[in-house]
Amino acid sequence: MNTKSYEPIASQTVAFLGLGVMGYPMAGHLARAGHEVTVYNRTAAKAEAWTREFGGRSAATPREAAGGADIVFCCVGNDDDLRSVVMGGNGAFAGMKPGAIFVDHTTASAEVARELAAEARGRGLNFIDAPVSGGNLGAINGVLTVMCGGDAAAFAQVQPVAMAFAKAVTLLGDSGAGQLAKMVNQICIAGLVQGLAEAIAFGQKAGLDMKAVLGVIGKGAAQSWQMDNRGPTMVDDKFDFGFAVDWMRKDLGLCLEEARRNGSRLPVTALVDQFYADLQAEGGGRWDTSSLVRRLK
Repeated sequence: MNTKSYEPIASQTVAFLGLGVMGYPMAGHLARAGHEVTVYNRTAAKAEAWTREFGGRSAATPREAAGGADIVFCCVGNDDDLRSVVMGGNGAFAGMKPGAIFVDHTTASAEVARELAAEARGRGLNFIDAPVSGGNLGAINGVLTVMCGGDAAAFAQVQPVAMAFAKAVTLLGDSGAGQLAKMVNQICIAGLVQGLAEAIAFGQKAGLDMKAVLGVIGKGAAQSWQMDNRGPTMVDDKFDFGFAVDWMRKDLGLCLEEARRNGSRLPVTALVDQFYADLQAEGGGRWDTSSLVRRLK
């Protein structure tokens, strides 16, 4: 049941491209907030299911979905997926009206964000890179954190609309800054989850009641979102929800590539990335990222 409350703002004509585990509920919040929403999904049946649940309409191509929209939101898999829905004769840019804004929620490279922002400017359009944190539950509950890069004036138009599915929408700099901030986020998470996994495995080997231990240390300096939300399920050896290992490896690959480019050192991140590769080799690509603890048991 949806319990999200929506701030009253003027209805916008918007499109949403990509109805995966994140995009489907995000687009739903836009519709529930009173915006006129057209959706596109590579698998048309998913778009048809969305319109049955939320109203609005579906389109056969990104270009058709973007036609007449004030803001075009997008959430797809990677750089290549993003280019495929943006560029070309059937891409969104070909259908967008002058001055319209493209908002990309894909976790992609800073390089592709800058590339598409430049292409948008050349067409009289605006582009905001806006990756999100909060996972599928954050999308369902409308409490995502959105990290943005791009033009301040365009961002000011997008922010109140995006609050339909977010608890915070923040501009962090020019094009690419949103993607770089998401990389910082994933670097933090990788280290936190590995530390939590080691702590739980250690405590279990020592014979401790780890749910009781987490309840205690979760009130002190060790507390984190991962501990509160994934610690108990790690103890129970449950990994059938949340953010998949396959997706995390994609994200950490972006982090490591950018680090090579800017000269950063990410020794822990590189190590945890290899631990996730071990889980993939065991058939755990679709397990939740907290499954790192399985390597230690």
